[in-house]
Amino acid sequence: MTSAAFEMPRRALGGRRPEMAARLLDAAVVEVAETGFEGMTVRLVAARAGVSVATAYSYFSSKEHLLTSEFWRRLTALEEPVFDKRAKLPQRLVVAMEPVALLVADEPELAAGGTTSMLAHDADVTALRDRIGGVFAHRISAALGEQPSAAAAGLTMTFAGALLSAGMGNLEYRDIPTLMGEFAALLKDAR
Repeated sequence: MTSAAFEMPRRALGGRRPEMAARLLDAAVVEVAETGFEGMTVRLVAARAGVSVATAYSYFSSKEHLLTSEFWRRLTALEEPVFDKRAKLPQRLVVAMEPVALLVADEPELAAGGTTSMLAHDADVTALRDRIGGVFAHRISAALGEQPSAAAAGLTMTFAGALLSAGMGNLEYRDIPTLMGEFAALLKDAR
């Protein structure tokens, strides 16, 4: 696991143990799977991790921060996409974004909880959400290559909207990469 996964904006680990943060995140994944987002609390996550509530709050400000941090941890663990130079834009976009779209595809409670969490107004969540959006934009820009920046911005918004739709149960995560590829094919100068 990279140290970038634990560069929490407000609660930087400086002196704290990354393994404790990982233990809390692992406990949060299990807790949300068993109780759902509504039933999950930082107190329950702390108990599952075998730490005090105060310790849990010294790492994460809220359950929303926990679940957004878990998405961030998974996102930063992904390898950079490698593109076939001969591939057209739709195929490059699928290569870039499929791993991201599938991060929580098989964990419905985590997906639903993560969707709700990333919309929170918590300062820690907002900072992570901005970083997550930056990774989306980076991967999409890499797939686009020479395309205008407006195309990257539009595809980034489309991807974020597709994740939100999937998190609400209106779309399957597994369908997002194909839909993104189809949408990219509609770009006038798709290569």
